[in-house]
Order: sequence, then structure tokens, then C-alpha cells
Amino acid sequence: MGASFAPNHKGMALIPAGVKVDFLRRQVLTSRNISGGFGMSALYGGLNMQIEHHLFPGMARPNLRKARELVLAACAREGLTYTETSMATSYARVISYLNRVGLSARDPFDCPPLHQYGS
Repeated sequence: MGASFAPNHKGMALIPAGVKVDFLRRQVLTSRNISGGFGMSALYGGLNMQIEHHLFPGMARPNLRKARELVLAACAREGLTYTETSMATSYARVISYLNRVGLSARDPFDCPPLHQYGS
């Protein structure tokens, strides 16, 4: 699950608490699709079309690719960025995001074992 969830969401926009956004914007701006055609759809079970999956959660997965054209047109009309990348690019963005978040929370001067041994 994590291997299919992370590439589609990690590193995407976070909507701050209390900020009101419509349903379309919330789904499109916080998700990304993984390009790659039939092979990628088989690997991800159709969840590589994450934007469409969020917009139409009850839609049969084989139809998500057809819905993509409608969503692309709606995004163009609304001026929304529709994010779609390759699997490799997506994983690179995930790793970059996790490193940035993880390293920013680290205190380089806090070393519990060092305090434990009195040094």
C-alpha cells in the first residue's frame, strides 16, 4: 500500500487547516498521477490515476483513463496544475520530500546516547 500511496501523494501541496478549497482543487492539487500506460496501470492496479480516483472514487478503475481527458480539460479551464510524472521522478520527489522534512526536524546537537554516558 505504501509503495502505491507515497508516489501519488508525498511531496504534494498540503492544504493548511482552516483554508477552504473546493473539491476539485483539493483532489487535483494534493495528488499526482504516475504515467506509463497499461503497464503502470497493471502495476498500480489503476491507482496510478490517483487524481481521477480521488475525484471519482466509485468509478471502475478501467474507466479512470477515460475520465482523465475530462479532468485535464476541467483543470485547463480552471487554471489548475495537473501533476503527472514517471514512477522514477515520483519516487525521486518522495525521497527528496522525506529527506527535507526529516532533516529539518533533526537537532544535530541532541544525541541521547552521548548524554546517557555523561560525555
